[in-house]
Amino acid sequence: MPTDEIAPGVFVYQAPYQLLAPSNGGAIANVGFIVGRDAVAVIDAGNSRQAGERLLAAVRARTALPIRYVINTHMHPDHVLGDVAFRGEGAKFVAHERFRAALAARAQSYLDAGKREMGPDFSETIADVVMPDITVAGRMDLDLGGRIIELEAEPEAHTDNDLTVFDRQTGTWFLGDLLFIGHVPTIDGSIDGWLKVMKTARERRVARVSPGHGPASAKWPEALEPQQRYLDGLRKDVAKALDDGLDLREASEKAGLSERDGWALFDEFNARNAIEAYKDLEWR
Repeated sequence: MPTDEIAPGVFVYQAPYQLLAPSNGGAIANVGFIVGRDAVAVIDAGNSRQAGERLLAAVRARTALPIRYVINTHMHPDHVLGDVAFRGEGAKFVAHERFRAALAARAQSYLDAGKREMGPDFSETIADVVMPDITVAGRMDLDLGGRIIELEAEPEAHTDNDLTVFDRQTGTWFLGDLLFIGHVPTIDGSIDGWLKVMKTARERRVARVSPGHGPASAKWPEALEPQQRYLDGLRKDVAKALDDGLDLREASEKAGLSERDGWALFDEFNARNAIEAYKDLEWR
């Protein structure tokens, strides 16, 4: 798995804009790791054991230090199913306090989808999911040996269990899927909650950000602008559909279409986003 050193000791694999398929082996979300003096923290692990094994090999190509933590930014399968590759490393698995319930509710559907989309390779190499050893309710610092990384559990936004990771030494902020660049954003939480989190996040001064999908290192807050435009526009369209008395299907077919040419995988996810936004706004 090719990784770029986006800051000293901070490595990221930039995934292609693709759906899960045998050709990509489940490596369809950005993943990375931070190397301290004494240990390593891995951030997300891909959509399959194969993707996790490739990430583990990438870590070992850079350092022999022990992997102390595997941190999940949220429960979506493209970020977490690769965790199984790290079970033998003695690492502690870390996630948002609401991660366990969210993943447990969806685990079987994620595994079924993996088997369906990747075929026998997936079913032969992954049989379960990994739950966290450590959960974060507010903020938590982890020490890699002379290198502190700050974890923050966010309110409901992209999902109800988004966790950010900030490397204090280099000012690098891993946002997971709170930030999409190029790949159309996907909503599995609250559109209004996400917009609120974005409003607060844009005020934070950091050297660079790493999104869940898109360029491994980006300027902040400039990197947020396309996503802001998309979500603002989608919310406006859905609110108008509700005011006009359109039903859920009609709203999902019309909302957000002005953004079609600006995003990869738009047709795969936009209607679903409109449905989530409709449900979020319907009784407000």
